[in-house]
Amino acid sequence: MSDKIVHLTDDTFESEVLQSDKPVLLDFWAPWCGPCRMVGPILDEFANEQDDIKVCKIDIDKHQEAATKWQVVSIPTLLVFNEGEMVGKHIGAISKADLEAFIKASLGL
Repeated sequence: MSDKIVHLTDDTFESEVLQSDKPVLLDFWAPWCGPCRMVGPILDEFANEQDDIKVCKIDIDKHQEAATKWQVVSIPTLLVFNEGEMVGKHIGAISKADLEAFIKASLGL
């Protein structure tokens, strides 16, 4: 697991995501979720290659407030935030190439 991934709680969500000074890729996940476990290594690799985008994860079993607020009904759900606003949403497993394309599209790059 990448040490560059920030593991969030409901209490740290606002400061780490909404008040971040750079774009954030956020993964809503759970340890028992097979597709989430497939996406995990892809996010680790992506996080280790990125300095311009903060990568965060939040375990929906332990921290349900954020999942409820952002209407996460299926996992994994990946959200992209920029300047405190959600600018992209992807539900389900994703390849690294598709992840990079999703982020670029979400940020208008």
